[in-house]
Amino acid sequence: MEIRFGKLSDVIVITDIFNFYIINTNARFEEQIFSYEDRLEWFQQFESNSKYQIYVVIENDSVLGFACSQPYRSISAFEGTVEVTVYLDENAKGKGVGSSLYSRLFVELEAQGVHRVLSGIALPNDASIALHKRFGFREVGVFNEYAQKNGKYISSIWLEKVLPLNLTL
Repeated sequence: MEIRFGKLSDVIVITDIFNFYIINTNARFEEQIFSYEDRLEWFQQFESNSKYQIYVVIENDSVLGFACSQPYRSISAFEGTVEVTVYLDENAKGKGVGSSLYSRLFVELEAQGVHRVLSGIALPNDASIALHKRFGFREVGVFNEYAQKNGKYISSIWLEKVLPLNLTL
């Protein structure tokens, strides 16, 4: 298993992974699948020397999943805060892939001087909540029935993680 920074050539598989969750779960609130072109535009935000990073796990030349950090809000007040997410191929769950991705991502975020990491998880999702809590996230609240998909209301738990202060800033 290899973890590396995401490449443009990974976008096809990343799009497929996203679309699996859109079609089969409430983890993504979109009701229409993503196009490859849409994800290409989204992918442009990631740079290895920034707070906005994306890592993929490769095994036997296949992408098993990805984890990324993105802007929480696009105003300067949230400059030290990122939102993170991890998505895995259905066959990669329960094998430590998510933990491996987050381990790498959080080391890089610390090096970039990120102060606070947020994650919103659509409920129910015990496995994702457990993963985040293993990495030191704490619950900050639940948005009850604040979104709707396929005629059903969805709630989300929000979690936060404080990264150690990087004194080189």
